[in-house]
Amino acid sequence: MPIPRIAFLVFLFIFFFFLRLPRFESANHDYSDALSKCILFFEGQRSGFLPNDQRITWRANSGLSDGSQRSVDLTGGYYDAGDNVKFGFPMAFTTTMLAWSVIEFGDSMPAAERRNALAAIRWGTDYLLKTVSHPGRIFVQVGDPIVDHNCWERPEDMDTARTVYTVEAPNPASDVAGETAAAFAASSMAFRSSDPGYSETLLRNAISVFQYADNYRGAYSDNADIRDGVCPFYCDFDGYQDELLWGAAWLRRASKDDSYLNYIENNGKTLGAEDNINEFGWDNKHAGLNVLVSKEYLEGNMYSLQSYKVSADSFMCTLIPESSSSHIEYTPGGLIYKPGGSNLQHATSIAFLLLSYANYLAGTSQSVDCGNVSVGPSSLRRQAKRQIDYILGDNPLAISYMVGYSNHFPRRIHHRGSSLPAIKDHPEFIPCKGGTVYFNSSDPNPNVLVGAVVGGPEEDDSYEDDRVDFRKSEPTTYINAPLVGALAYFAANPELS
Repeated sequence: MPIPRIAFLVFLFIFFFFLRLPRFESANHDYSDALSKCILFFEGQRSGFLPNDQRITWRANSGLSDGSQRSVDLTGGYYDAGDNVKFGFPMAFTTTMLAWSVIEFGDSMPAAERRNALAAIRWGTDYLLKTVSHPGRIFVQVGDPIVDHNCWERPEDMDTARTVYTVEAPNPASDVAGETAAAFAASSMAFRSSDPGYSETLLRNAISVFQYADNYRGAYSDNADIRDGVCPFYCDFDGYQDELLWGAAWLRRASKDDSYLNYIENNGKTLGAEDNINEFGWDNKHAGLNVLVSKEYLEGNMYSLQSYKVSADSFMCTLIPESSSSHIEYTPGGLIYKPGGSNLQHATSIAFLLLSYANYLAGTSQSVDCGNVSVGPSSLRRQAKRQIDYILGDNPLAISYMVGYSNHFPRRIHHRGSSLPAIKDHPEFIPCKGGTVYFNSSDPNPNVLVGAVVGGPEEDDSYEDDRVDFRKSEPTTYINAPLVGALAYFAANPELS
């Protein structure tokens, strides 16, 4: 009979049409609230003597003897993630990205959040200044990660070895030194108007630590006495050359010194500026380098920097699904996905670059030629917004991957301080293995680490709220740092569709 056949075909059409729709609805997000919480997270990662205005009050002083092994003061700084180790390489990158967030989007931040962001930067730079306070020597890490990772204890109770890992001239540390130079240079710009004296101190130290990076070339993790302490956690997997260009690029932007312009002009090819251009994170700076340098090319017609602009354009085209050169992997729900764990670091850093590059293009009325499609600033911003909205809850599970944002967020994050009772509630010492019962518990963490963004879902958008699965449930400082800038943009431009 024809009528049942038609009805059946209509049914199939409707069924498959709805099957293809995303399994979630877009929400109107409170980006200002998310921004405030994103910055607040860093107070939960603090090491050292906590200030009177500390807002995450379940934390207390920790690591107060750091550096004593070498008769130096290395207190302060940040724990990188859910452990109690201070890794200098990702901490410097975190600081650079916090500073870039303020440089690029700080003018649109509410005054209170700009002050909080500057405080977060300064907590990093104050510590990093200590790490380079002895000429010809860089303290690259505090804490033995093997020993630390075998314990589950609060940073306030820490009784594990606080080993100080040091690189001294003429041994190489171009990666850590180059990133530290970038952090100082970028931060000098962030503090220029509010604290010019501190800004000058940072720029002066950026210059000197970059000299170390350039004079003693090589990866810090290639030093035999360092390797076992930093690998496989924060080895230099992608080479040190990108950090040399990255540090020089930030020094050029902060100082306007032509010698750094000459450096990035003359060393681009030899240091591989056109290699691995589709990556950006604590270990690989290429995509960020190309976006950063393109600003001067676009605004100053610096044709000697054109190759950086070409690479930046190429990177942007890989991110646009409509582009013929698109090859970035996305989950079915639309999240940028790269294998290896802690995936949201890619989503936040790439979203930041999309927004920054959109600003540079908009300021010069330009677009990106992706062959079959021309991509303008608005398209890049929409792509960034999809990533940020996914993180905040526009995803198949309707879960916010930022702790404390909305009512549905991860409750069992892989984080020692968050998962163990606070000192004020349980003042008795909890030893190394004493925290195992809390680690294995299925109960929610007793302390909510507001603003922490976890590693994120699998490539099929699945996520289990499991403390043991650190690849998905552990927050890191370098996930949040670029997110500060992205959220600042959307807090000021929430109407973007």
